[in-house]
Amino acid sequence: MDTQYLVNVPAPASARFGAEHRWKVLAVGVAANASFSAAATGLPTTAVWMRSGYHLGNAELGLVLGSMGFGLALSELPWGFATDRFGDRPVLMTGLLSTALALVAMSLFVVPSLTSIPGLWLLVAGMCLVGLLGGSVNGSSGRAVMSWFKEGERGLAMSIRQTAVPLGGGLGASMLPSLASSHGFASVYGTLAALCAISAAFAWRWLHEPPQAGAVTSQAVERPTRSPLADLQIWRVALGIGVLCMPQFAVLAFASIFLHDFGHLGTAGISVAMATVQVGAMIMRVWSGRHTDRRGNRRGYMRGSTLVAVLSFMVLAAGVAFERHASIALVVAALVIAGVCVSAWHGVAYAELATLAGPARAGTALGLANTIVYVGLFLVPVAIPHLLAASSWSIVWLVAGAIALTVYPLFPKPVQA
Repeated sequence: MDTQYLVNVPAPASARFGAEHRWKVLAVGVAANASFSAAATGLPTTAVWMRSGYHLGNAELGLVLGSMGFGLALSELPWGFATDRFGDRPVLMTGLLSTALALVAMSLFVVPSLTSIPGLWLLVAGMCLVGLLGGSVNGSSGRAVMSWFKEGERGLAMSIRQTAVPLGGGLGASMLPSLASSHGFASVYGTLAALCAISAAFAWRWLHEPPQAGAVTSQAVERPTRSPLADLQIWRVALGIGVLCMPQFAVLAFASIFLHDFGHLGTAGISVAMATVQVGAMIMRVWSGRHTDRRGNRRGYMRGSTLVAVLSFMVLAAGVAFERHASIALVVAALVIAGVCVSAWHGVAYAELATLAGPARAGTALGLANTIVYVGLFLVPVAIPHLLAASSWSIVWLVAGAIALTVYPLFPKPVQA
């Protein structure tokens, strides 16, 4: 063969990136998840102003806050299949850009004003659409990280990626309440749209497949022999992840209402408390990923985290029940600690799930887990107002702890040496 015809043939895009490029891929995953998390977990921090601005009762507010979770639950698994079929880059970019457009549409057509209040079902439909489109972020960014990082690094890498959820939530908690109270919800939705669009630009610039040789080697070793949907252990871990997220969603969705109605905190106090939960969760997620990579104890850590979460919610419930004998500051501190404890395990659990599935099918496995997660995101805000009306805040937090306890037998036992 005459080699002169091969001189100017460009190398595949993936071949131009060395192992150090994995940190840029991880940064893209963090940015993408943070931008969408600012909407998914940031919007609930505006619950007080959403309730008044849209003229909603607590039950209607719960339906609105849960509708994004409903959209996410419907779309996570299809997005996971699409990621495994078409790759991380096109799915992530499509999802981020379409989510940005949906938020722009909400800023134009679904905001309350002095002359008109959007109907409840229009607001629910808008939030559901954002969830449907934003469901692309989780599986595609997770699969990208798993493809670029090797075993022994994945716990830390996935934990760093998962810090994007509290990072985005903290960003939302620090910005969105003041935007909602001072400038209205058009500025809230517009800001979130801009964050998604910026993340899409990062994905276009830096998100590429790993070098083909490394990808083939990794897949040859770790490719599963059957679909993740046919593996009972993957179902158990995915179900455990989804159920353990429910107490977390109770904090994220209704802590601002709790702090306002029970704790009598103002805008600044609510924002500080919720941002503290998110920052604490970020720190714990990075620590837990590094800790489990060093010790090789992901499964033991996952099971232990469920018990710590249970204990933290029991303390919170007791503090609320005996509030006459405890200061509001202690109750707020207990809420923050519970929120951090029930958020610390995510990266470790997702790394274990993706490892069980293998990089070639990680998108599907992560999509399955996130489907269950976001079913919880839909159900929890809908259920809490009814539970609260029939009981008290102490019972709400007690039930959250009881739900966390059911996860312990779902997570796999540590492998004996």
